[in-house]
Amino acid sequence: MKANGIIVAAALGAAAPGCATITSTEIQSVSVTTVAADGQPVERASCSLRNDKGTWKIEAPGFVGVSRSAEDLLVECRKEGRPDGFLRAVSRAAAGMFGNIIFGGGIGAIIDHSKGTGYDYPTTLAVKMGESVVVDRRDEQSAAGQGATGVGAAIRDW
Repeated sequence: MKANGIIVAAALGAAAPGCATITSTEIQSVSVTTVAADGQPVERASCSLRNDKGTWKIEAPGFVGVSRSAEDLLVECRKEGRPDGFLRAVSRAAAGMFGNIIFGGGIGAIIDHSKGTGYDYPTTLAVKMGESVVVDRRDEQSAAGQGATGVGAAIRDW
């Protein structure tokens, strides 16, 4: 009887989402682009990204690794002859965070929260020069699912 209990526990552990500390890193790579009001790309804009874990500099377009955090990521881009662009990337809890709460209790969730590994930012940050915009990972997921048809689309649209 004990062997069956161990097998069931192992199966549940394998099927459950893992601790975000184990399944993701503290660093997330994001893409930064800059565009003018007319939608044309703005090359070589100097951008600064910051949250409570640090500050990063990049020349857009490009990729940069930022520390994950429960705090939003603030982006400011400058280019001579153009108005500055501002972007707020909303931090959202990752799936591993919910797995910690449901299956592991609060200890793993507390660790993931403090390290930032339980959170994600949108992966693409398009800064519009002369504007202040907010981007959210939920919007990326919605855009990816808009082509869905059938039952999945019906459930999503419900």
